[in-house]
Amino acid sequence: MCDDHFNSEAKKIQDNRSPELKKVIGFLKKIPQKGYLFGHHDDTLYGIGWEGDEGRSDVKSVCGDYPSMISFDLGHIELGNEKSLDNVAFSKIHREILNQDKRGGIVTLSWHLDNPLTGKDAWDVSSNKVVSSILPGGENHSKFKLWIGRLCDFINSLKDENGKKIAVIFRPWHEHTGSWFWWGKKLCTADEYKALWRMTYEMMRERGVDNVAFAYSPGSEYNNTDEYFERYPGDDIIDILGVDTYQFDKEVYKKELDKALNILKQAGEEHKKPIALTETGFEAIPDSTWWTEVLMPIINRYPISYMVVWRNAREKVNHYYAPYPGQKSADNFISFYNDKKTLFLNDINKKIHK
Repeated sequence: MCDDHFNSEAKKIQDNRSPELKKVIGFLKKIPQKGYLFGHHDDTLYGIGWEGDEGRSDVKSVCGDYPSMISFDLGHIELGNEKSLDNVAFSKIHREILNQDKRGGIVTLSWHLDNPLTGKDAWDVSSNKVVSSILPGGENHSKFKLWIGRLCDFINSLKDENGKKIAVIFRPWHEHTGSWFWWGKKLCTADEYKALWRMTYEMMRERGVDNVAFAYSPGSEYNNTDEYFERYPGDDIIDILGVDTYQFDKEVYKKELDKALNILKQAGEEHKKPIALTETGFEAIPDSTWWTEVLMPIINRYPISYMVVWRNAREKVNHYYAPYPGQKSADNFISFYNDKKTLFLNDINKKIHK
């Protein structure tokens, strides 16, 4: 009976999706037959030694091609601010989302929203009452409803030159299996976390958001599919199953990444969902062969739809995850780019969208 309920709900949600969104989800399901999309966070907003240059990208400067997926963060949209938590005008983020769509690429969005209880940032874990405070009946429920409204206004405004809404992937409440965000494992119960997801989803649907595929992305702390799904809000909400994991120690990373993707593959098969490496990378990429000798041998074994490396910060020294011209791993990145399984923008336009 439970399966029937979720199948019925999933069908209802499927019917409420925009045609553009249905195409993107179908595309993500088929992509592993060809390879996987390469993504980079904030790719066209700024990079090493530059900011705001029209059409510029560190990735493109190295390999001559844009990422097929670009990730952007909407932190501080909830406050009504003109600029994001990374000090980028939301008007610029809006424009770059439209540009990526026009090029034929895909966009994914994260949301490092402030702590609604304390007024501090997303990393403020001083209270385990934050999630409960924004659920129905909580002291900050009305505030969160306002915040969601601002988020929805932005997403609903993403339209192409023909006036059609642009389909995007939305990945809120990520890395919840750790406890470095106020929605993390030690900061709320499993039921509260699931209720947070469902409330978010329902509020967004009420505001007319029908152009978002929802991605679920814990960290790699899980050891089996039961642990992976411990706080899962449901198949009727989630479209994509992901995982976030970064390299600090090479051997530990290789072992963790392989374990995480093996379990994720099982999870995707069980729930009939596309899977993705939603965040990964090696800060400052000091290993000159990291792309083809560490990352690729593992991810090439799994049917992921996409992978995303984090941003190239222009305001923090050595906080970058994609190469720039002259960077130690740049030549190796070109080898990674040339591999038949890595799909960049030209690949999907020539091989997939044709």
